[in-house]
Order: sequence, then structure tokens, then C-alpha cells
Amino acid sequence: MRTRRSFLLALARGLAVLVVPATLPAQDDAGKVVREVGFDQKLGELLPLSLRFHHDSGRELTLGDLFGMRPVILAPVYYRCPMLCNQLLNGLTRSLKPLSLDAGKDFDVIAVSIDPSEMPELAAKKKANYLERYDRPGTESGWHFLTGEPPSIAELTRAIGFRYRYNPRTRLYAHAAGVVVVTPDGRLARYFYGIDFPAKDLQAELERARTGRVGSPIGRLLLLCYDYDAATGKYTLSILRLIRILGTATALALGSFLFMMLRKERRQPRQAPAERAIM
Repeated sequence: MRTRRSFLLALARGLAVLVVPATLPAQDDAGKVVREVGFDQKLGELLPLSLRFHHDSGRELTLGDLFGMRPVILAPVYYRCPMLCNQLLNGLTRSLKPLSLDAGKDFDVIAVSIDPSEMPELAAKKKANYLERYDRPGTESGWHFLTGEPPSIAELTRAIGFRYRYNPRTRLYAHAAGVVVVTPDGRLARYFYGIDFPAKDLQAELERARTGRVGSPIGRLLLLCYDYDAATGKYTLSILRLIRILGTATALALGSFLFMMLRKERRQPRQAPAERAIM
């Protein structure tokens, strides 16, 4: 009995140690980014379709030029992103491949760079890469990689609830990962967060948006992209959050185990002194 109690007490002390890194505040800068960066859902709101952007083909157009016929998957990214943006576009392309719907016929994909320094030439290279991954000949007209001026980028990202922050020291952006399904007339219909999108859900939302219907809000679990400082060895914000989540989950699991063991111990009948002596 004493051995079991000693084990449980040791486990409790270990649990306390595990909880500490899970609940410690992040580095000051990372904590500020968490407050400033996000992807807010603005379902049913109309995009500012008069905004002007540069198409990957080099021509200038309004956002509305790409709407009116089909639902759209809108992806706010930037093409030089060393982390999440590539993973997001990879995941989106992977999810689109098994669909019975075709880009350019049943829906369009619009990627918009949040970096005003990026030019159509870079956008065209990115588009070519993902057209090759998508591997459906004749769908080129359904993919649009845009760049733009700061006012247009700011107004569009504000309209879809995409909040990000630029780090002038590293020249990188802290931002969330996700896409928005938009109706043909430009209304925000459904948000998908992360970098992996269930093909079945994506197809259902595209078909719903095609008829002008707006979906429901989804749970808020954001994957954030943040720069890594090799000089200081600080974690990226995404890794820091992952460590916290895993630490909290481990602490909760051990806490539940500890509670059940202590409860079981209290329920067991104690032996009388005479019985212990005989034994």
C-alpha cells in the first residue's frame, strides 16, 4: 500500500513538472503575434469585388472579373513563404485531385499574395508548379495567382478576416493558414483552417456555394506561421503552440490516471491490524 502511495505521489510531482511548460507564457513577441494574427469568419459578407490586382498572366484586373460564373476557393498566402503557404497550397491541391469537380469548369482557385513586393512573374511560376501537381489538362483557366498593391491587399484581407503581421527584420509574415469558399457572386460561404482539407467536405461546400448558400461557422483551431530565429534558437510559433497542446494533453491524461488510482485506493477496504500480523 505504501509503495503504491509513494508511486502516486511521485506521479503527481511529475505531473506538476509537465504542467509548467504547458502553461508558461510564450516569449513576449510570440504572445503579441498570437493576439494580432488570426483568421476571423465573416460568413455571408460580400467581397470588395472592385479591388484591382495583377494576374499571373501579367494583366491587371478587378477581383470581380474572376467571379460571376462559379464558386471560388480563395487562399491568402505569399509566394516566398518558407513554411505554411507551400504546405497549404500543397494540401489544397492534394484535396482537389480526387474531386469529381474540375477547376475552370465547376470552381476556380484564387491565390492572393499578401506581400506587395511580389510580382506576377513569381505568381506565374507558382501557378505552373500547382498546375503540374493538379495534373488535369485543360484546367488552366481555373487557377489564378494574384499579386497586388498594399491598399488592395489590406482591404481584401480585412474583408475576409485574415489578420497577419510583417517582421521587417526577417522580411517574413506571421499569418494563419486556411482558405475560404466563396459563392459566385462573391459572398463568403465557408472557412477551412489548416493545411489539410477533407475532399468530401470541400466538394460539398463547393456545391452548396454554387447555389449561393452560406455554410456554418467552424471550430477555431488555427495553425499559425511564424519565423524562426536561428541566432537565438527560438521556436517558431507553430511549434511553440504544438508543444503547449501536447504538454497540456499529457498533463490531462496523467491527471485522469492519478485521480482514478487514488479513487480506487480509497475504495479498497483496509486490513485490520490483526489480519496484517497474521499475514
